[in-house]
Amino acid sequence: MRQLRGNVRYRFRSDDHDVNVVIEGAAEWVQKHVEELGLQGVGWTMPIGTEVKATNLSSVSRQRQEAGVNIEMDDAPEAQRPADMGPAPDPSRIPVVRRPIGELNLQEKLNEAGMAPAERPDVIDLMDILHDMDPPMPVQGATSVDPMAEAWLRELLQLVVRDHGMTGLRTQDIEEIASSKLGGREGTALEVWLESLFSAGKLVKIHGGDATGWSPSPKWLAGRI
Repeated sequence: MRQLRGNVRYRFRSDDHDVNVVIEGAAEWVQKHVEELGLQGVGWTMPIGTEVKATNLSSVSRQRQEAGVNIEMDDAPEAQRPADMGPAPDPSRIPVVRRPIGELNLQEKLNEAGMAPAERPDVIDLMDILHDMDPPMPVQGATSVDPMAEAWLRELLQLVVRDHGMTGLRTQDIEEIASSKLGGREGTALEVWLESLFSAGKLVKIHGGDATGWSPSPKWLAGRI
C-alpha cells in the first residue's frame, strides 16, 4: 500500500468470491486494518475528503473564523440568528414602475421592440404561391388514398404553419386555395377526405364556432407517416 496522508478510502472487490471491502479513515489507521486482514497487494487506496477553506469572506465571517468558530450555517443552532446577514435592504435601489390597471399598451410596446403582429395569410396570395410551386413528390405509404393530392395538401399546410405562423386552415379555405390540386375535391367530398386523413393521424382537427379547421400532424409534415 503506498504511503498516503490524511483521510483515505481502501477498496477491494472480488466478484468470484462475492467480497466487497471498503475501509475509510486516517491513512495509518486504514493501513493497519488492511494489514490485519491480509489484503496487502490487492485493492487500491485513494485520498478523500480534503478540507476546503472558504475564501472571500465578509468581515464578520472572517472574525468568526479567526476566533475558531465554525462558520457553517448548518452547524448553527436553529434558534440562533446568524451574525452575518449581509447588507440591510435598500428599497431606494429597487426601480418602481407604477401604471394604472389596463393602461399598458401591448401593441405599442411590440412596435417599439420591432415585433410585427402575426397576420392571417391572404387566400389569393396562398393560391398564387401554390400555383408557382413545382409539383411535389407523391406521398409514399399504403395508407395514402391519393398520394399526389396528399402531397399538395402537405405543401399548403407547411406553407401556412411554417411561413405564416398559423395553426391551420378552415375547410372552405383549403377548398378555395387548392381544390384543383386535391383531385377536384369540393364540399362533402373534401370533408370526407380530410376526415380520413384525420383518422390516419395525419391531420389535427380544430373545432371552431362556425367552421372546422385542419392542422398538420408534425410526423406527417416531416414525411414520417
